[in-house]
Amino acid sequence: MIFALSTSAHDGARHGIEQKLEDGTQLVWELLDEPAADALIAEEVAVGGAWIARLDRVDFPPGGIAYRHVHPGPGIRYLLHGELTIDRGDGDAHTQRGGQAWFEGADDPVLATASNTEDTAFVRVLLLPAEWSGKRTIRYVDPADEDKPRLQRATVLSEEPLAL
Repeated sequence: MIFALSTSAHDGARHGIEQKLEDGTQLVWELLDEPAADALIAEEVAVGGAWIARLDRVDFPPGGIAYRHVHPGPGIRYLLHGELTIDRGDGDAHTQRGGQAWFEGADDPVLATASNTEDTAFVRVLLLPAEWSGKRTIRYVDPADEDKPRLQRATVLSEEPLAL
């Protein structure tokens, strides 16, 4: 199955979540049988059984850090504003800027560092096993990071069962 982010919906999508941004841009996260030519990003994912789709927004103040962590399901993120450097620990850190999208797989360890000079925010849809419904999904690779100050705020906007 293809998990894609586009600016418009596609016929035949197995599941879709839409979010209209403040500037009027429409974002649509979908599960498709075939890749969409106009997708901003698309990745193959394996989901089945009881899963949920969670749309949330994560806000960082200047200099905010999400210490190296994982989530129990894949997700596509879209940076609303600011800059966020994503370090997967493989020597290939990259910086996302407003309007860019990226994919993180289930249990992919990432360290996310926000701009030092401006607020940063992204929206994402995570595909999660149903047992994670209503639960915080961030799990720190180093348990000691759990006790460090977390300046980022995650706000759940919606959560719904996947219609597969």
